[in-house]
Order: sequence, then structure tokens, then C-alpha cells
Amino acid sequence: MDAQISSSPGFSGATGLSGRYARALFALAIEGKSLAAVEASLATLTEALAASADLTALTSSPLVGRGAAGAAVAGVADGLGLDGLTKNFLGVLAANRRLALLPAVIRDFAALNAARKGEVTATVTAAHKLTAAQQKALGAKLKAGIGRDVALTVNVDPSILGGLMVRVGSRLIDSSLKTRLDMLGQALKA
Repeated sequence: MDAQISSSPGFSGATGLSGRYARALFALAIEGKSLAAVEASLATLTEALAASADLTALTSSPLVGRGAAGAAVAGVADGLGLDGLTKNFLGVLAANRRLALLPAVIRDFAALNAARKGEVTATVTAAHKLTAAQQKALGAKLKAGIGRDVALTVNVDPSILGGLMVRVGSRLIDSSLKTRLDMLGQALKA
């Protein structure tokens, strides 16, 4: 692994099984000089997972066999125009029955890439999809508060009703409407 990655300040590391897969993909992408292509493919895949319940079901269902999962993800990769390395990587995940790890692998890959760039990764959960302008403004606010460049990973979870949940390292900033309503409900019960 790149020495710059493991020695970066604030690098939390990609740990566990998803971290091992992410580090392998990251190393292959660097070796093959295709880091930007893999990064773009993973961003496209993240959007597809968020938009398609069928794709999410395919990646998370233990009932889908290895062969069927491999063929399905190859078709998805072709349809989304993913690069060859990412397509092959998805095939490996399918063959090893590890497609359920895909969201965690993507998150860990993003953390490795951010550490390589000297950035901090912030995971943002919003009730609805954020526009590019909103993401840019949020990134600027976080950079001002943290003092370092921030790479955003945005997840959409309508169950938080409104507001944002932002996790940077071990810190969580929860301004979600759901949390505020829960706290209000607890206060009313007391």
C-alpha cells in the first residue's frame, strides 16, 4: 500500500473485509494508472445503487447464485459504462459472494483516495439528493471548520425527514429533523 496513505494524518484506514477489497482495488487502480476511471465508475455505481431498488436487491440478496450474480453485474457494468477494472472487480465480488459489501467497499475506497489526496472524508446523510451547488457549499463550510480539504460521500435517507447528518471521522453532527423530533418527544414524556 502507498506509504503516503497509511501515514496520512487523520487516516482512519479501511478496515475489515470491505477494507481489504477496497485496498486491493485501490492498489490495482494505482498500478494500472486508472485511479480516475475507477473513481468515476464507483461514483456512477453509487448513484445507480441509490436509484435502483433492483440493483440494491441484486447486491444484497444471498439467494442470487454466483453465476447469476456475475452475469447480472457484468450486464450492469456494461450498461453503466464502467471501466474494465471496476467491471472485473465486481465479477470478483460476485464470484466470492461479497456483493453485499459493495457500499462499504466504495466508502473505504473513497477514504483511501481522499487520504492519498490529503483530504478528509465526510459522510453526509440527507433526506433528499443534494444539488452540486449544495454539496460545494457544504464542502466549503466543512473545510472552513476542519481546516483541510473535504471529500463528501453523500447518502440519501428519507427517514431523517429533513436536515443533515454529517460524520467526519468519529465526530457526528446530527441536525436531522428526525433526531430533533425524537428529542422533543422524549422531553414531552419527561
